[in-house]
Amino acid sequence: MTPEQDSLVQRLRALLADERVMREVSMFGGRSVMVNEKMIVSALKDGNLLVRVDSAQHDELLAQPGATQAEMGPGRDMGPGWIEVTSATIENEEQLSAWVRVALRYNREVTGVHS
Repeated sequence: MTPEQDSLVQRLRALLADERVMREVSMFGGRSVMVNEKMIVSALKDGNLLVRVDSAQHDELLAQPGATQAEMGPGRDMGPGWIEVTSATIENEEQLSAWVRVALRYNREVTGVHS
């Protein structure tokens, strides 16, 4: 793990410490956090954050600072519902927790599990 990725993973663990059904897995080139067996976010090697969101909110969320369409590789976008957020725009806990809340809200809609 890169130092940037490790730092982001530690921050995510702290934010999600109260989640009952959480685990981490390596996927999408990062360290992904699963809640209720569905990925919510992934800490990427460069410190950016991959976020799983409701595709109906995709365009609205892309307008947020530092948010871009997530790609699986150059020129291969992951489609609606996958957003990458730059490390510079999640430097403080308020910024990071806002994206985690969006991902958790979608997770709870999809899984029907509410904490």
